[in-house]
Amino acid sequence: TGRIDERGVFPHLDRLKNVPYVFDLDFGLKELPEEPGVMLVRGARQYGKSTWMEGAIKQTIRSFGPGSAFYLNGDFISDENALTQAIQETSALFPAETGVRRLFIDEITAVKNWQKALKRTLDAGELDNVLVVTTGSRATDLMRGTERLPGRKGRLARTNFIFTPISYFEFSRVCGSILKEDTLSAYCLAGGCPVACAEIAKTGSLPAFIIEMIRDWIFGEFAADGRSRVSLIHVLECIAQRGGTPFGQYKLTKEAGLANNTVAAEYIRILTELLCVGRGFFWDPGTGVAVPRKPEKYHFINVLAASVFHPLSPRTPGEFKAMPSQVLGQWYEWVVAQELWRRAAITGKDMPEMLPFWQSKEHEVDFVNDSTMFIEVKYGQSSPVEFAWFTHAFPGKRLLVIHNGHFDAKDVKGITLEEFLAEGN
Repeated sequence: TGRIDERGVFPHLDRLKNVPYVFDLDFGLKELPEEPGVMLVRGARQYGKSTWMEGAIKQTIRSFGPGSAFYLNGDFISDENALTQAIQETSALFPAETGVRRLFIDEITAVKNWQKALKRTLDAGELDNVLVVTTGSRATDLMRGTERLPGRKGRLARTNFIFTPISYFEFSRVCGSILKEDTLSAYCLAGGCPVACAEIAKTGSLPAFIIEMIRDWIFGEFAADGRSRVSLIHVLECIAQRGGTPFGQYKLTKEAGLANNTVAAEYIRILTELLCVGRGFFWDPGTGVAVPRKPEKYHFINVLAASVFHPLSPRTPGEFKAMPSQVLGQWYEWVVAQELWRRAAITGKDMPEMLPFWQSKEHEVDFVNDSTMFIEVKYGQSSPVEFAWFTHAFPGKRLLVIHNGHFDAKDVKGITLEEFLAEGN
């Protein structure tokens, strides 16, 4: 109808009016194109995709008039046939005089075989001159679905986006004056999830409803895939306890009590699809590529999920800072992994969840970022003397050491975690 300012039309936006902490969401899509095509935005549940979509719908109607935007919710569509019918009925509602037409489909991956419905309506010409904007929480499902739409996504410069956590810079801008010296620890717990960030700034802790919300989402996704909740908890505990240590799927199978390596691989696959866990393959300096056949690292790239499932269950900045230094070192590495993934996702890099590392018998580098920047994460104070070997091992390369201090030597520079995160504004 175009009555976009009435209460109840955009419930997520309505709720923001009563929230004391509101964050700018930047995931690399500044504005929607006016051209037709298909765009796909994937990201974890409860990270603000639906709120962003409501804002995009409202802005579309404000800019191009009533009838320029329509909305479907995949959570309430039973199957591909129902989705096909809904798209057909909705696409027929665009007024003939409307130049810009946008159809928004939230959580399309909740509909089994959704890509068939989209392909069917695209091939029938029912979405000609329409920009279809979809969101989904299963990353690989959305990616595989788009791969089955060759030549059907229009001529857009970019069609795939990942809805990333808010940056530390944004969190500090909004909440730093309240949290003060606890700002970094609070971010390490909330992990850039907008609702968790707002709650920890408001109450000083991660409330129970946030914990249950994330647990229910992840448990629900695994249950839908026919996986065991107990086995999932064991896998997550194994990842948490191993921290940044490389280990193979055989060891994961044994320690998590799984049936075999194939089952272990499936649990890791789903966690990766849900954008909860990133994978670190060994980087071969001879070939300059990651080698998936060796033991690998598993990083939480959704740090809030680490807070939810870690055996120590930290809920406040004070509890976080009181954890053993070994655990804090592991946690800092996860925060860096999430930030590297976040930056790569915003720029549109393929498979940003792949985070290679390098290791020899004597030394290790936590992250090899595009073969140009090597990153080592330490908790506590380090010195350039510890990394004198690096110049000989990798002449002409630079090593960034993230620790609790500063130094700047030949080919090796040390900065704090807070400084590293603040660079990603």
